[in-house]
Amino acid sequence: MAPPRSSADLVAETAPDIGDLLREWRAARRLSQLDLSLDTGVSTRHLSCIETGKARPSRQLIEQLADALDVPLRERNGLLLAAGFAPGFRETALSAPELSRMQQAIELILRHQDPFPAFVTNRYWDVLMTNAALDRLFGALRGDEAIQPNILRQVFDPRDMRPLIGNWEEVARDLIRHLHQEVAGAPSDGRLRALLDEVLAYPDVPHDWRRREVGAAPLPVMTTCFRKGDLRLRFFSTITTFAAAQDVTLDEVRIESMFPADDETARFCRDLAAG
Repeated sequence: MAPPRSSADLVAETAPDIGDLLREWRAARRLSQLDLSLDTGVSTRHLSCIETGKARPSRQLIEQLADALDVPLRERNGLLLAAGFAPGFRETALSAPELSRMQQAIELILRHQDPFPAFVTNRYWDVLMTNAALDRLFGALRGDEAIQPNILRQVFDPRDMRPLIGNWEEVARDLIRHLHQEVAGAPSDGRLRALLDEVLAYPDVPHDWRRREVGAAPLPVMTTCFRKGDLRLRFFSTITTFAAAQDVTLDEVRIESMFPADDETARFCRDLAAG
């Protein structure tokens, strides 16, 4: 009778292999082994041996390949763990003392955007922070009704903000396009894939949105139009990120600032702020 397997053995059986992960990232970036070899100076033979498990890369080589493949910090940690090394980047809560200066910078951006809306999200589109202007806007549109703390669910759920978006198909298609790109750009992130599957399962989502190439080419700047009765509000957005982030949380933070696309929307926001 065979001895029972330890928990370490079970983890080893299910842990991703560094060669498989690197091959997935290379495919996601649409690079051949020759392309990656030319970018890094590593021979195609050695790359092939790493991908097939015949050779184990050093920590330095993993970091070099991750740079060439433009791998996000969360996935770089995954590559290091798969090769038997400790993670190279911390994931710190945004509220932690170590990130207090960065949080102050975010809060400054949110305050300065008022009387126009702004909010902060992570890579999974969860809303982490909002400014007072966004709260006022959603209060004017939704009253006291609860709003889900996730942008994708707000837009796609018929019980949330979806009925209030006048150009819903344009906005939703653009978000799906971005989500497809993120899933393709992070092939090992099961949570992103699950989020895509969840969003595509909402009612009346076109079947062809399941393909990565969704519909016509995107517009130069997407404008979101909100409507309620005779009220029409139009916004475009900019995204702010942290340059050269060395913490997973900061690497994934997105600060979206919404700007009025017409005078009527600007006046409405200012009037809301004035009470």
